[in-house]
Amino acid sequence: MTETLLLAVILIPCLIVAIVFHEVAHGWVALALGDPTAKEQRRLSLNPIRHVDPIGTLLVPGALALFGGPIFGWAKPVPVRGERLRDPRFGMVAVAAAGPGTNLVLALVGALLLGAVSGAIIAAGAMPPEWLVTAGGTFILINVFLALFNLLPIPPFDGSHIVGGLLPRKWAGNWQKLQSLGMLFFVVLIAATWAFPDSGLIENTVLPPVLWLQEHYFAIAEWVARGIAE
Repeated sequence: MTETLLLAVILIPCLIVAIVFHEVAHGWVALALGDPTAKEQRRLSLNPIRHVDPIGTLLVPGALALFGGPIFGWAKPVPVRGERLRDPRFGMVAVAAAGPGTNLVLALVGALLLGAVSGAIIAAGAMPPEWLVTAGGTFILINVFLALFNLLPIPPFDGSHIVGGLLPRKWAGNWQKLQSLGMLFFVVLIAATWAFPDSGLIENTVLPPVLWLQEHYFAIAEWVARGIAE
């Protein structure tokens, strides 16, 4: 029970920071490129409550956790209107890429902070506490996973919007029609992962690059720690 509680204390703030910054990044880039919709609807705030989707943030993850399924969820998407962007095609690609890009930057910040704090502790003649290493590793992992998972070219993920903006115009229209089926794709993905836990659907697609990137972030943390400790 104590370990579960500690994990929850670490996991929940990491998730909140990763998801909120991800969503707000979409809105800020949209604003910079001409679409003030997120600002008008007061969605550029870092207040987590403004980004909570009762179903996607609370009900679905809670039910999946309760029944032992894979834990998926989503925040309330920041509203973006492509027609208000100065360059809709480029703008939607940039807005979509802003979320995953922000998560990768957050992972880098987490690695630098983990390395700096750990190095300072080692320089003082002690060893970094386990909870610090766990918290730093969890923060890095969540942000890397959120970034790469959202880059999957499946509606409604950010990757699908990036692909749509990069496709030739004659194909982009048909791709755009798939966006309306976004939630259906998402539900099918959840159901398939839950129904076939040994299929390796997530493990064979997202997990290998996540682990590869996580190792590089840990290497940065170790390099910073070593430099400060010496």
